[in-house]
Amino acid sequence: MREIVTIGVYGYDEAAFFAALQTARVDTFCDIRQRRGVRGREYAFVNSQRLQARLAELGIRYLHYKELAPTTAVRDRQKQEDKAQGIAKRTRSSLGAAFIAAYQEEVLRDFMPEALQAALPPDAQVVAFFCVERDPAACHRSLVADRLAREWGVGVVHLV
Repeated sequence: MREIVTIGVYGYDEAAFFAALQTARVDTFCDIRQRRGVRGREYAFVNSQRLQARLAELGIRYLHYKELAPTTAVRDRQKQEDKAQGIAKRTRSSLGAAFIAAYQEEVLRDFMPEALQAALPPDAQVVAFFCVERDPAACHRSLVADRLAREWGVGVVHLV
């Protein structure tokens, strides 16, 4: 693998989203959402079936790696912090300390990067990690990318 890319959907329209993946030369798309749907007509293109179909048309392999999705309990930590600060999910610019600690403890502590590497196609060069938030610092995908970059010795590019 040569590079890790992260991308969220908020702020993109359909054409720009898929153009960003193509420009970054993504060949493998790793969906790390717990639920593979997004509310709102403007983001229907990343609902699981439509997303997989469009990626296949572009020659980009799709992998759902639910093991990296935050649990409901972990997500609730961020919801509580967002509510306390009066921040909407779609406008959040960073993760709260409680979420980060819980995610690292409940998800990343037992995560085995070699298991993910074994699930990736052997010829994967540019792997995109996907969730919904616009800002990578506001999404668990940045925590995953940082961990994998250290473990695998590859660079990370956050598409925004």
